[in-house]
Amino acid sequence: MTNRVLVLHGIWNARSWVAPLVARLRAAGFEADTFGYASIFGGPEVAVPALIERLRGEASINMVGHSLGGLVALEALRREPDLPVPRLVCLGSPLCGSRSARALASRAWLAPVLGRSRSLLDCGCEPWTGSTQVGMVAGDVPRGLGRLLTRMDGPSDGTVALSETRLEGLADHCIVSSSHTGLVFSRAAADQAAHFLREGHFLHAPGSDAVS
Repeated sequence: MTNRVLVLHGIWNARSWVAPLVARLRAAGFEADTFGYASIFGGPEVAVPALIERLRGEASINMVGHSLGGLVALEALRREPDLPVPRLVCLGSPLCGSRSARALASRAWLAPVLGRSRSLLDCGCEPWTGSTQVGMVAGDVPRGLGRLLTRMDGPSDGTVALSETRLEGLADHCIVSSSHTGLVFSRAAADQAAHFLREGHFLHAPGSDAVS
């Protein structure tokens, strides 16, 4: 299994935002690099083709995507099923669509902050049936912008509800004690991501969250 991994940031962020996560993955023995994209002015319609082109030059490489980055990564894999990506870890990505994003979009004066990523955040991704093993690390500390915009259905990381992270077809799902933003800085999230990249499943305590 490859030890190479490409890390994608979320909306309103740049490559430097995921530097703490990249550092932890490198310390765990991975050859980690970042993929930057314009989340507002370019959006998925620019980012996804650029990511596909980046991945085509690889023999084998895994991916880790925070929030929107996970959606962009999964959409690239949906469009190009033969990309050499054995495993993808999403960190707090609203793969089933984001209620927070829809709440933002409903306010005319706030809607532009989603830019060209609005549609993907609104709708999320189709159930996953591809060959890449996809794992989700979700947070359950409800601190974030989403709480100020809308009422969450059940537990959340403050921006994304746990239910929005449970896309059909995931290989595994785990929960760590973190807010949405904090997932990038969380040692537990990085450790879970590293374990999934190596083994294809997360570390689960008895009785903890898991995909059966």
